[in-house]
Amino acid sequence: MVNSSTTGRRGLAINTPVQMTAFVFGVVFLLVGIAGFIPGITTDYGDMSFAGHHPPSALLLGIFAVSVLHNIVHLLFGIAGLALARSFNTARIYLIGGSAVYAVLWLYGLVINLDSAANFVPLNTADNWLHLVLAVAMIGLGVVFGRKAATTTETGTPPSV
Repeated sequence: MVNSSTTGRRGLAINTPVQMTAFVFGVVFLLVGIAGFIPGITTDYGDMSFAGHHPPSALLLGIFAVSVLHNIVHLLFGIAGLALARSFNTARIYLIGGSAVYAVLWLYGLVINLDSAANFVPLNTADNWLHLVLAVAMIGLGVVFGRKAATTTETGTPPSV
């Protein structure tokens, strides 16, 4: 019988929807972090700073404010997603914990003046909306898919009912 899980080189088995969701979020964050360093995908790439409160000029896809720090955070968040997708519990923690991080970033973006020194990430209005969407999506998927681990047989397939 064919095992329906996804297995990587180190025996990474993605057996549950919560693990697959964490894995997909990890891949997307990695791709976003990489894209932030590619001229053309990031407009005004030459004006990108490490961090700072000045109005952001480097924009991912011409929409989302980015900086070197912002891109590094996306890369690290992506690596965390891939690493934590290895088990049911850590995948759920990644999604729900990541949701909390993005909810805090959304609130932070609402509270601070985007032109002030407090905007060190930097953020813009599009980032704020994206952070809200990510917070809602990650908590929703983490809770729905993280309710209970799928029971599997020794072959890794769900038991017959």
